[in-house]
Amino acid sequence: MFNLYQFISDSVTHRQGSMFENDIRDHAEELSREIAGRSVCVIGGAGSIGSSFIRAVLRFKPGKLVVIDLNENGLAELTRDIRSTEGLYVPDEYRTYTLNFADPIFARIFREEKGFDIVANFSAHKHVRSEKDRFSVQALIENNDIKAKKLMDLLCEYPPRHFFCVSTDKAANPVNIMGASKRIMEDMVMAYNSRFKVTTARFANVAFSNGSLPDGWMHRMQKGQPLSAPDDVKRYFVSPEESGQICMLACILGRNGEVFFPKLGEDQMLTFSGICDDFVKARGFDKKECGSDEEAKRLAATRRWDGSDYPVYYFKSDTTGEKAYEEFFVPGEKLDMERFRALGVVEQTERHPMQEIDSFFSRLEDIFASEHFTKEQIVDAIRDFVPNFEHEEKGKNLDQKM
Repeated sequence: MFNLYQFISDSVTHRQGSMFENDIRDHAEELSREIAGRSVCVIGGAGSIGSSFIRAVLRFKPGKLVVIDLNENGLAELTRDIRSTEGLYVPDEYRTYTLNFADPIFARIFREEKGFDIVANFSAHKHVRSEKDRFSVQALIENNDIKAKKLMDLLCEYPPRHFFCVSTDKAANPVNIMGASKRIMEDMVMAYNSRFKVTTARFANVAFSNGSLPDGWMHRMQKGQPLSAPDDVKRYFVSPEESGQICMLACILGRNGEVFFPKLGEDQMLTFSGICDDFVKARGFDKKECGSDEEAKRLAATRRWDGSDYPVYYFKSDTTGEKAYEEFFVPGEKLDMERFRALGVVEQTERHPMQEIDSFFSRLEDIFASEHFTKEQIVDAIRDFVPNFEHEEKGKNLDQKM
């Protein structure tokens, strides 16, 4: 019987418990003081990280929880999950809405509520595959940056006590547009920290999160299809539970303008192919490594393989935007590595003033307004705003792989 959560502990994080449990215990009194009885709004709450954040916050008994997400089925599963978990507190005032946070309906809800004590935004394009062409790039920037800025303007009407917006390790020295969009988001939300408290977090890949490559292995195996993975890309990983806890700790305990990240060493980086080896073994098979994706697909489709073997295809990464390794901070950022046991804090980063941010966003909207805008124009504009953005166009994207 395969237990995914046990597999993540044994073969991915190599931790039987959460790395943040001690920090939560150390600060339980403050967390309870800031969450108990408070009103909470979670945008993107049906996703992997947003739903984990909700489960982390519910331990401290908020008075109201409003969840916004476009994924109607995801919201239904979130509700079933939290109401089916023994001992998990769900406030009497719990509501979910299937809508976009940039929708005028959300603005009406927000104003009728007169704001919330805690607002956390998890709505994001998170995949490097989201930059295939000019339209996918436009959609990515619209969601991660332009709509996020409109949310910040709305929050100014009823400033929250705590505001959190999720970032990514790919925002440090970004090599892809997704990572650069998150660095832009960091600068943009931090420009509002004179209006209300703003924090964010850069963290590792969430093991088996929705839409991730490892999550895809679950679906591929269920359908009798081959598994594939790059063998030259290293990533940090946290468990789904840990992902929500990072965000809760940053949101509630962070000081205005800070960026949190997990204390993970380079020796804790893993390759996807290495995890795939363990996954195949944990499912009761030996791997049958193939020389091409066509061979792997043919083998799986015709079942011309020993029942104890499973076809896999490992490859070298050659798509636009892939980074060989990840990092959480860059030279020049002021760090605090002592305040928490398992979390580091970027206390100070170089940021753009609001005037420069407004000018940059106007440039982006002018580009998008053109009928014949190009992906290259967007990349050039981002390079001017994010000087360490090192984008290399390879003419191939992840949608061209299994």
